[in-house]
Amino acid sequence: MPLNNERPTSTSTARSEDQSSDTESSDRCDSMTSTSDFECSRQSFTSDSSSKQSSPSSSPPKVLTLDEVMASARDLSNLSLAHEIVTNRNFHLEQPDLPQNSLEKRVKEIVHKAFWDCLETELNDDPPEYEHALKLLEEIRDILLSFLNPGANRLRTQISEVLDMDLIRQQADNDAVDIQGLADYIVTVMGKLCAPVRDEEVKKLKESPTNVAAMFKEIFRVLDLMKMDMVNFTIQTLRPELQRQSVEYERAKFQSIVERTPTALDHTTDWIKACLEELLLSVPAGPEKNVRALPSPALVLNTAYIKLLNWDHQNHPLPETLMTDEARLREVQRGLQLLQTVASVLLMVQSAVGGPASGLPALTERLKRMSSVLLEGMHSQSFNLPEALESVSAQVCCELNKSLTERGYPPLSPELQATLRGQILGVAQESNPVRSLVEERVQLYFRSFLTTPNPHMTPPPTPGGLAPIQHELAALGASFVSMVNFNKQVYIPFYMGILKTLLFSGAAPAPPRETADAHVASQ
Repeated sequence: MPLNNERPTSTSTARSEDQSSDTESSDRCDSMTSTSDFECSRQSFTSDSSSKQSSPSSSPPKVLTLDEVMASARDLSNLSLAHEIVTNRNFHLEQPDLPQNSLEKRVKEIVHKAFWDCLETELNDDPPEYEHALKLLEEIRDILLSFLNPGANRLRTQISEVLDMDLIRQQADNDAVDIQGLADYIVTVMGKLCAPVRDEEVKKLKESPTNVAAMFKEIFRVLDLMKMDMVNFTIQTLRPELQRQSVEYERAKFQSIVERTPTALDHTTDWIKACLEELLLSVPAGPEKNVRALPSPALVLNTAYIKLLNWDHQNHPLPETLMTDEARLREVQRGLQLLQTVASVLLMVQSAVGGPASGLPALTERLKRMSSVLLEGMHSQSFNLPEALESVSAQVCCELNKSLTERGYPPLSPELQATLRGQILGVAQESNPVRSLVEERVQLYFRSFLTTPNPHMTPPPTPGGLAPIQHELAALGASFVSMVNFNKQVYIPFYMGILKTLLFSGAAPAPPRETADAHVASQ
């Protein structure tokens, strides 16, 4: 069950997200995130009563016990699970699907086969042995009772009476137990308790052969499915309550991790420190020599969030405060990588062909879809980007020639086609000027998203050159802002504690204390 002290071990997480869930979550976040958030942040920024656990510690390293490590791991597991339930409307648990030839699958099959063969042998003995059958009946009884609502007293009493283990043991000792009758009763109760999606499975149980051992095997298979249905139903039931208390719950869970683990904010501190240093060095000096103004907390955090768009996960650990959003962040990064490459290709086409290809939204849309299909999966390490761009350039030239011919223009000359292909192939280079220009404008657009009130209702203006991808870009921006706004609500006390420590402890190239105090007071 979710939110207990144990992480589900025999389930897998479905990480599918859709546009509607992002919009739903972001609407909720936007309604809570406003300028008042940073007004509260400034109060904690200037206050001496901020939590010590919310800022980096300079105390000697603490040796953690195994219990503390396990407790932190449980808190992180519960935190991740609760966050996924709140932010992903499609989150649910599924039965584990082990790889076909894996050792775990083979061991599981061998152990299960041995158990069911032993059960069949016992029941076929003369007289029959009921040792394993009694254990199965007791386990089935407990499972059925766990499905009942607190008010289902009549059915609870009936199950307890029919599956009275003391009475069944006495009957077994006298070889008078009706195993087939008990199995039929269990199937009948399962039909009353199962979700509609399992009706067909229960119907098959009623039609199963008279082999009792095989029937019990199928009963347990369907009971496992029903247990998963119950867990997912519980998740759906918990979601509204978690959404109401999600910020406080996640903050409290993370606070407990920080209290047990002194290094729990190290990567977050490095992330904020790098952005703070960058901003301090970029701010021009004031009238007094060597005096620079302090950037606002909002500017520092927004700059830090924008840096996540190009985060190198292989060489730099993700900040601890964003670990629960790693999957969503990677999804945004993959989408941006594809859109930026497509936008670069379209800009090169417009620049190379000019007038004959301008003002034709249908042609632009065809080129965009075609390029997107050929570049799908470009985030994968095994993806051959130069080869894909070669295919893109060939298809673009073919489509352009077709469109030009249909409208009475001459096709592209071989020289112009060769030039356009070379330009498109150049997108694979990180230093490509068109690629750099598109990435810069995308970051500007996302920065505008972070500072625009209700960007889901009124997205900021699309920078020049990005019009062909504006709808896809707006969808990614909405998803990113939803993630950022919720992250700010949960972790803003920790961020402000880190900023306060960095600015006033000499950990960053901060300006003189007098200037810093004056700037903070002016906020």
